[in-house]
Amino acid sequence: MDTAITTLHARQILDSRGRPTVEVDAWLDCGAFGRASVPSGASTGSAEAHELRDGDASRYDGLGVLKAVANVNGELAAALRGADALEQRGLDERLAAIDGTPQLARLGANAVLAVSLAVCRAAAAARGQQLYQRVAQLCGATPVLPLPMTNILSGGLHAGRGMDVQDFLAMPLRAATFGEALHLLSRVRNAASQVAQQRGLTTLLADEGGLSPGLESGAAALAMMTEAIERAGLRPGEDIGIAIDVAASTLCETTGGYRFAREGVHRSSEQVTNLLASWVRDFPVVSIEDGLDEEDWSGWSVLTQALGGKVQLVGDDLFATNPQRLARGVGAGAANGVLVKANQNGTVSGTLHVIAQARAAGYATIVSARSGETEDAFMSDLAVGSAAGQIKIGSLRTSSTVAKYNQLLRIEEHSGAAYAGTAALRGWRGHA
Repeated sequence: MDTAITTLHARQILDSRGRPTVEVDAWLDCGAFGRASVPSGASTGSAEAHELRDGDASRYDGLGVLKAVANVNGELAAALRGADALEQRGLDERLAAIDGTPQLARLGANAVLAVSLAVCRAAAAARGQQLYQRVAQLCGATPVLPLPMTNILSGGLHAGRGMDVQDFLAMPLRAATFGEALHLLSRVRNAASQVAQQRGLTTLLADEGGLSPGLESGAAALAMMTEAIERAGLRPGEDIGIAIDVAASTLCETTGGYRFAREGVHRSSEQVTNLLASWVRDFPVVSIEDGLDEEDWSGWSVLTQALGGKVQLVGDDLFATNPQRLARGVGAGAANGVLVKANQNGTVSGTLHVIAQARAAGYATIVSARSGETEDAFMSDLAVGSAAGQIKIGSLRTSSTVAKYNQLLRIEEHSGAAYAGTAALRGWRGHA
């Protein structure tokens, strides 16, 4: 069998934050080769697949992944030797069964996912396919170039809590192609740097390459976003919309409610919903991610009733790319979009299943990067091949994020695939 796995080899490499992560090489009997590395998050949901770290304080402050590497080179390599790389779903189910825990806690989701990704890439090589074509084949989709959202201003855990809200992003609303969309986003990102310099604010980069101006409130950040869009010669709400990642689970207090420390304000779930509604009213906001805590299910239902017909409401920590949590959210009427992160789920097949599940429920799907990335651009091919419709990568800075944008430009050139545009957005009044 020419697509049989002959060798799996893992190593410890560094991600964009200088922290260890897992990289796997996969070789097939025909000589085909695939390599993949996995990202790591800062703002992580409790339901995510488990990232195995060594806990040895003498090496990388306990963040080493040599245990996960050893699990690939030992147990997983032996178990999968001879398995057919073309049988992605069966292979992924086998990986989960070998681990034997709900969140891949024994072997580590970072070990399991790196194997799943590397084998998928090797299978594409064995059949002379582009990776996005292999993904499309796995899920029966017609490839589509995604609508991007790009990080412009950062706070929360991505920027040392310089601002309470984690990210403010730009989304192109008037672009006919992905290449044109990217150019518009570049104009906004450059203009934001100019605005920061004019105001005497820092232009140092946060984890995902956004600016970290340390503004006093979300409204101040939204005002700066609007100023940057206008400085770029573009129209807020027409050419460019604003997306917000609140990362509310990081603001939630054990005693209840949400602490906005930068503002020195405590807000209830209802008050946070009212705050978000005011931002939607006063600024060109088209998408809000993690507006409430991952366990504030009743609050999410209220938020969705209030704003779901006006903007896209995305669950990240809320759903954690987990089919059970997504099913609960659909049943509760919580959100209208799901952020898709392969390392939250743990396998290629499991991630594609969540995309299909969300699509069947009428939810938007946004393939997303993490704050700790590598130069591996698998997520770009995943977004196109699965026809997810949207992608959230980070800012137009640093090689780990730019690699994903560049891969999308290559795919656009190679594939001739249609560009999703704003038709992929849910809820937004422009496409309500």
